[in-house]
Amino acid sequence: QLHLVESGGGLVQPGGSLRLSCAASGFTLDHYGIGWFRQVPGKEREGVSCVSNKDGTTYYSDSVKGRFTISTDNAKNTAFLQMNSLKPEDTATYYCAVLDNWKITTVQNMCVGLAKIGPGTGFASWGQGTQVTVSS
Repeated sequence: QLHLVESGGGLVQPGGSLRLSCAASGFTLDHYGIGWFRQVPGKEREGVSCVSNKDGTTYYSDSVKGRFTISTDNAKNTAFLQMNSLKPEDTATYYCAVLDNWKITTVQNMCVGLAKIGPGTGFASWGQGTQVTVSS
């Protein structure tokens, strides 16, 4: 059974950094693309960043490009999202999700498409989320 657990969220001041982790169990990450998504109540879910474990290509939304970095450590079966220069508008619940490699056309399509589909359909596997609050 696929299981994802996010951690690393918390309260940070504007300009600060956080590193989110997504620990996978029940499967190996190298067979999947991995994505980070965020949602604020009342707003649409956003695909923040996705990475393909097939070819290493990455996608970042315009709102985080240059500040966030996605990475994976297949030996630890964990994905990460390094978030620097955090802004109050980065405040959200952050989720990781994985998608079988064979379902991925491009990482951008993965990020945009899964943000729209969301959890609960069985198309991808999602974690339970971790809260990030950026405030002084």
